Amino acid sequence: MGEVEPVPAGPLEPPEPPEAAAPRRPGGIRVLKRNMKHNGSRTCLNRRSRFGSRERDWLREDVKRGCVYLYGADTTTATTTTSSSSSSSSSSDLHLVLCTVETPASEICAGEGRESLYLQLHGDLVRRLEPSERPLQIVYDYLSRLGFEDPVRIQEEATNPDLSCMIRFYGEKPCQMDHLDRILLSGIYNVRKGKTQLHKWAERLVVLCGTCLIVSSVKDCQTGKMHILPLVGGKIEEVKRRQHSLAFSSAGAQAQTYHVSFETLAEYQRWQRQASKVVSQRMSTVDLSCYSLEEVPEHLFYSQDITYLNLRHNFMQLERPGGLDTLHKFSQLKGLNLSHNKLGLFPVLLCEISTLTELSLSCNGFHDLPSQIGKLLNLQTLSLDGNGLTALPDELGNLRQLTSLGISFNDFRHIPEVLEKLTMLDKVAMAGNRLEVLNLGALTRMSQVKHVDLRMNHLKTVITENMEGNKHITHMDLRDNQLTDLDLSSLCSLEQLHCERNQLRELTLSGFSLRTLYASWNRLTAVNVYPVPSLLTSLELSQNLLECVPDWACEAKKLEILDISHNLLTEVPMRILSSLSLRKLMVGHNHIHVLPALVEHIPLEVLDIQHNTLSRLPDTLFSKALNLRYLNASANSLESLPSACAGEESLSVLQLLYLTSNLLTDQCIPVLVGHPHLRVLHLANNQLQTFPASKLNKLEQLEELNLSGNKLTAIPTTIANCKRLHTLVAHANNISIFPEILQLPQIQFVDLSCNDLTEILIPEALPATLQDLDLTGNTNLVLEHKTLDMFSHITALKIDQKPLPATDSAVTSTFWSHGLAEMAGQRNKLCVSALAMDNFAEGVGAVYGMFDGDRNEELPRLLQCTMADVLLEEVQHSTNDTVFMTNTFLVSHR
Repeated sequence: MGEVEPVPAGPLEPPEPPEAAAPRRPGGIRVLKRNMKHNGSRTCLNRRSRFGSRERDWLREDVKRGCVYLYGADTTTATTTTSSSSSSSSSSDLHLVLCTVETPASEICAGEGRESLYLQLHGDLVRRLEPSERPLQIVYDYLSRLGFEDPVRIQEEATNPDLSCMIRFYGEKPCQMDHLDRILLSGIYNVRKGKTQLHKWAERLVVLCGTCLIVSSVKDCQTGKMHILPLVGGKIEEVKRRQHSLAFSSAGAQAQTYHVSFETLAEYQRWQRQASKVVSQRMSTVDLSCYSLEEVPEHLFYSQDITYLNLRHNFMQLERPGGLDTLHKFSQLKGLNLSHNKLGLFPVLLCEISTLTELSLSCNGFHDLPSQIGKLLNLQTLSLDGNGLTALPDELGNLRQLTSLGISFNDFRHIPEVLEKLTMLDKVAMAGNRLEVLNLGALTRMSQVKHVDLRMNHLKTVITENMEGNKHITHMDLRDNQLTDLDLSSLCSLEQLHCERNQLRELTLSGFSLRTLYASWNRLTAVNVYPVPSLLTSLELSQNLLECVPDWACEAKKLEILDISHNLLTEVPMRILSSLSLRKLMVGHNHIHVLPALVEHIPLEVLDIQHNTLSRLPDTLFSKALNLRYLNASANSLESLPSACAGEESLSVLQLLYLTSNLLTDQCIPVLVGHPHLRVLHLANNQLQTFPASKLNKLEQLEELNLSGNKLTAIPTTIANCKRLHTLVAHANNISIFPEILQLPQIQFVDLSCNDLTEILIPEALPATLQDLDLTGNTNLVLEHKTLDMFSHITALKIDQKPLPATDSAVTSTFWSHGLAEMAGQRNKLCVSALAMDNFAEGVGAVYGMFDGDRNEELPRLLQCTMADVLLEEVQHSTNDTVFMTNTFLVSHR
């Protein structure tokens, strides 16, 4: 981090000895004169790399005392990652300011001679602090939200300069060059007007901002004549006769051209890159999102053709030269995005921009809307999500062209009545509000509404005012509420219903138009649909308490997907399994002990029957379900498999076959040959003793093979014919001969842990694709140094650490052995590392951990190397045994 320079903050400083006492400042802390230079300058203290003893004593007196690190505003400190060179430059602009949790930003600014302080979290946007905000309290609150609980520990963490990677204060607003380039390019260059040679080159001020190129006299600058060239739809070309020059041309019959000569190649490329983006735009769109802006750049107002302006995720102010109150100057503005600006109050002057058709004001902390909103008569889309609204003004009903209104994640307790006046509105988007009662009568009066989104409210009751049916609602989303019973039979046009994650016991619907029903994660014992839904294609009822498949589902002639896993089913109806429309059937995690025999050919492609009590599969499963490509029958009691075909030639297209944790023996192996297209085969935890070489030879398409937890003594040499194999998992067997897998061109992952291997036969060249080789648990395996050198390129080589020869016969055994666990997943690539230390903290403890880096390979390796050291330090310093692990993860995160 470099050296830290403590300087007097103005508001608070550590105490001095009594004989050198100075008058107390407003913060109540006196100035440290012992560190001042002889000239008496209050702003120059000797640079030190750490706190002195007096500063530490001062901190210990009160946990509400601390410090904040104040950074300069150069571009190197604005980035989240710094090199060694940049860190040295940034340290010269780092000031340590001593203060308390009560010290406001205004007091620190006065002591530092600054106008404002700026805050940056996680390298994200930089915002200006209000004068009354308290920086040290912000740091303490931030650490508390992360998970630190002990006030002393919070104080200690706050004084650590490394915390700046997560929270940082600036004395000036930092800016990065690439950000500036995207907002504004300017400079003084030689310019020639027109395409002919008649005009002379002259020195001019050139500005590229928004959608325009602005050329003006250097002398008069913005007070004299300015030439404005609209670039959208125009051209930008290289001037070949002059080095580092570009020709900017506008569009249309009256197109104008300006030649600009740049001094360096870097400038030329920067202007060409930015101008090309503007020229290629179809509309006059300016994107200034995520720039920490408080006002619009002044030059942007010369772009009179702007129709769409994106100011999302900034800190826009109202009363500033380029603030929100001046946006009405854009006379052609149709779309404006001001979401995530923390405005607090609705900017009323926006209602004067009568040309607006789209307006987004989401996540700004509004609690009400002004009546002037009714002036935006051309508005078609209005987004007000993520505010604190409880009501809408009646004047909103004047917006008769409004087709989309977003009011999700506010504080509405009822559906606003004004929505009934919006005759073009076809969707009620009110997710994440506070509705407890849904009155279907209110929706019936909104005859234009087809979609209703009421996710994540507090709905407990649905009321039907009369028996008259609702014929216009087609989509209803009631996910994540508190409903116990739901009767929507009056919605006779309902096509799609989402009601997952409620507490439903019974569900009643109309089947006239129903196409998709999602009702997983409830407590359903009955689902009533009348009449039979002849248009139904997808039905998801998993994670409920159903004891049988509903009769109406068996009669749905167009049903393609049925997921009724994790229920209490004891059988699968013959009508379901023989359906001529069903492509995907999920009935895993039930109590099914038999499947009906198949008589006719069916189009089934996916069958999941895992975790049931099946002892056999239908004999005609593979001969009648010729489209079956995925079968998961793991965790049953299967002793055999049905034949793949009736004749000599197999028609099977099966690609993924999961048979883990059954009672299968060697008798099942010949049957597998009938599935020549198998890519994934899992036979772990069965009773296999041999895998015939001739059979494996025919499974040439295999990519992943799992034979773990059996009694195999060898893997056939014919595995060398499986040229596409990338994963072999065969741990916990009795394999004594290393299989011939190191010649496979695509092999990546091999787990042969917990076997009886004694040696490894290595070819002349290992496959470059090999990433993970696990050989732990092979007690008699000894690897020579030559072998280890050949394995040095492997990302993860796991072998047992052999103990050094000892004088006595006693050998300390490890607390565990570890390897890869069986798991279901979508990715073949594992970015996982394991930490295993059986001699930890001077031999009195043990540490084990698994780190998952998702798609990042380096992260788990880094944690594997550093976590033990961090944990040891936390164990030694923690006074509370219940928090040291929490602190370990928090410090590792930092």
